[in-house]
Amino acid sequence: MASIEERVEELVKKTIEDLDYELYDVQYAKEGKDYFLRIFIDNEKGIDLNDCEKVNDAINELLDQADCIKEQYFLEVSSPGIERILRKNKHLEKSIEKEVEIKLFKPIDGKKEYVGILKKYNEENIEIEIENENKIIERSNISLIKIHYNWN
Repeated sequence: MASIEERVEELVKKTIEDLDYELYDVQYAKEGKDYFLRIFIDNEKGIDLNDCEKVNDAINELLDQADCIKEQYFLEVSSPGIERILRKNKHLEKSIEKEVEIKLFKPIDGKKEYVGILKKYNEENIEIEIENENKIIERSNISLIKIHYNWN
């Protein structure tokens, strides 16, 4: 059986694409006592509040009719942001040669966080370049990988 995230993605993908947006990701999470369904959209021009509202209005009824989430939840539509999380292979593919930040479950060489250029990936590993040296990190040890933006 497909997860809630997969069912929602399948349900809303075409509607979002028909509005000229990319469905970047779907996340369903419980935070405290509340449930959140987060739909992340993107396009080449960027995303603003009007874009989020347009997509929200277009998918709200679809979600209500499909009734694939039994709990009461809050729907949030937003951009994945500058420091977007890279959860799927399609996200990693678009991020080759970009600077990423990786947080680990268990330290490697005494560190639980690395920043480097994403060189390649496969189902088991991520390879990043740090100061002209490549480091291979097992995907099972990665708690978070996202685009790194230098705010200075």
